[in-house]
Amino acid sequence: MMQTYRDLATLRICIDNWKQEGRRIGLVPTMGNLHAGHYALVELALQHCDAVVVSIFVNPTQFGPNEDYARYPRTEQRDAEGLAEAGAAALFLPSVDAMYPFGVMGCVQMHVPGITDILCGAHRPGHFNGVATVVARLFNMIQPNCAVFGNKDYQQLQVIRYMAEELSFPVDIISAPTLRETSGLAMSSRNQYLSEGEREAATAIYRALCTMRASCIAGTPAAQIEREAETELQALGFTVDYAEVRSAMLAKESRAVDKKRVALIAAFLGRTRLIDNLEFEIL
Repeated sequence: MMQTYRDLATLRICIDNWKQEGRRIGLVPTMGNLHAGHYALVELALQHCDAVVVSIFVNPTQFGPNEDYARYPRTEQRDAEGLAEAGAAALFLPSVDAMYPFGVMGCVQMHVPGITDILCGAHRPGHFNGVATVVARLFNMIQPNCAVFGNKDYQQLQVIRYMAEELSFPVDIISAPTLRETSGLAMSSRNQYLSEGEREAATAIYRALCTMRASCIAGTPAAQIEREAETELQALGFTVDYAEVRSAMLAKESRAVDKKRVALIAAFLGRTRLIDNLEFEIL
């Protein structure tokens, strides 16, 4: 039966007991408002460990001044029911004061150089500092053996991998494939902001990614691929932050030394910012 903890000291007693019993601990960090994609992260974690801790914390340090921190949906009871059904052993619900005891403005911050300043980082300054800061705190608080993150947030995944390796966190970082609706739309908590018409229009992002993949494999220059994808999305009513092809490690495609690539798109549809990506290999 899943237990809910708001106090870190009590959660640590539980985790210490599990470790004394020889159990491997998994962590799934979330901001709540969960959907099937999140529950799939728990199920994947259970393939690599014996007990899964899920954190729900809407992290203020990763929201910009004009972003949706205040209106981000809080659905604690529904989330808890879904997590229990998915097999989570513990739900951690820290307060902002517990996570940042010296205040958000006075907290020690993390910065991963290079890959935090491109793509979403260029359009959301400071966002990935906030992500790295809260994930590092959760790693320290819970001390898991493994942690699972969704591949849909591709840049975030690479930031966390970089941080974990560079700081020698003894945590295995496991990536989970993106879950999609039958239309191809990537599952996201932000999809609920879309109107019915916008939801249908949003499927164009996945179609654009598929076209970018096919064009790259066919040998079309990256600059042309990106220009055509952006033009197509703009014609459909999107405001495009970027549509790019990069290496798996997010270097510019032209500088990549291996055959692994990822097409990435971030675009606004109305007030809602959507991101998606598609990994592939060139011939």
